[in-house]
Amino acid sequence: MSGKDQSVVSKEALMSTKSGKQIIKQGLFKSKGFRLFNQYKEEAEKEFPNFADRFTDDLFREIKSDPSPNSTQKEFASEVGSEEIILQESEIGPIKSKLENRDVLKDRVLRILNSNFVKMTFPVFNALYDASASYSGTSDPQMRQDLVDGHIIAIDLSEPMDRIVDKDEDLEYLDDYKLMNPYILRLARSKIAKGGAHVLEEFEEGFKDARVGQYIDTKLKTDPRKITEEKMNECYKKYRAVMGTAGRNMALGKNPLGEIFYLGMARAAESVGCGNEIEDSIKNKFVKVPSWPLYYSFLTNDVKKGFDFTMKKSELYLSDARLALELLPKEFAHTEFLEFLFLTVEHYNQYWYNQLNKVNLWSEFSANLPK
Repeated sequence: MSGKDQSVVSKEALMSTKSGKQIIKQGLFKSKGFRLFNQYKEEAEKEFPNFADRFTDDLFREIKSDPSPNSTQKEFASEVGSEEIILQESEIGPIKSKLENRDVLKDRVLRILNSNFVKMTFPVFNALYDASASYSGTSDPQMRQDLVDGHIIAIDLSEPMDRIVDKDEDLEYLDDYKLMNPYILRLARSKIAKGGAHVLEEFEEGFKDARVGQYIDTKLKTDPRKITEEKMNECYKKYRAVMGTAGRNMALGKNPLGEIFYLGMARAAESVGCGNEIEDSIKNKFVKVPSWPLYYSFLTNDVKKGFDFTMKKSELYLSDARLALELLPKEFAHTEFLEFLFLTVEHYNQYWYNQLNKVNLWSEFSANLPK
């Protein structure tokens, strides 16, 4: 959950922030939070190749057995409300036969799985499922695998879709992704449904909210000056919906844990969203549209202040996430894991904010602000 860039967790990077120093200290003293975090991280790293194989095999079966790939594409376009992300009928045949080679399909799956966000959410979902199972006294290893796989696959769908819309990487594979996307969603649904009708319903609500957030995001790209706090909150639905819903579903929707997981994960994801916006702005050398830095820059007429307020916003989100932890039952087994997780979020945001202040791009940012 701590972003895209591996250098963020190097010793040097950790030493550069207050929360990073706390992470190192917890590592030295082998605190319970550090031990649990490491245990789930190592399990996820070991399990990741098996997950990639399961994902490839399931996707391979779905693509190969579809009697009407054109209808599948059209249904997907109508569900997500965009023709831009599907193939025309004449393009389907050659792409489908290319992806009916398992090695080619595996390559595409690994490309879209190559995201630190995906890799970091894997251990988090496993920990939340275990914590809930331990609290309720019911554990089911197959259910755990299906629920975690299903939500990771659903989150992963945003990778190829973003690449298709942004056209900023993997250009030669975008048509392959267009063919794969509907089957990725179908797979996610079938695995999440193993948790029962209520869990699938939660996912569908979250997926709908994420699409609303994405839609507002796209609209603001064409008219950035229309940005308002309300619209930014709508844009951030994509963070809330994805992580909050997954959190709730790891508790199989049962309260109080379902609601507490939702709150903690949703707010932590929104906090990470602020860090992402700072990181993206440094990498692209312009203030991301739409984003909190852009919103606050417009309000204050000062780009540096825009980013300062974004950091304050990220702290508010994280403070809300930590408030959720205080609601956890006393006998809850994984409180320290979540406290440690939120420390990594705080470090990630602070690290990129420090980098921003080092690179001194203020005049460039100001010159590139949308008029």
